Amino acid sequence: MPARTRLTTPLIRRGGELEPASWEEALDCAASGFARVRADSDTRRSFGMFSCSKSTNEMNFLAGKFARQVMGSNNIDSCNRT
Repeated sequence: MPARTRLTTPLIRRGGELEPASWEEALDCAASGFARVRADSDTRRSFGMFSCSKSTNEMNFLAGKFARQVMGSNNIDSCNRT
């Protein structure tokens, strides 16, 4: 079994296969996925966000802001119980 190595470039799925992509292309793909979810479903019920309690306050604030303002969902958990 080959040794695992870290990814050095983003991958996107094309025709069922993961292929290398530029960062701009990968971010556009992720953004279009979020836009598709917002358009096709009720994100108040279908979208949730997990944020690490060990992250900075600023990172958790931004994760909550993204979930509420961009995705329209209050379903946020910072895993503070761990």
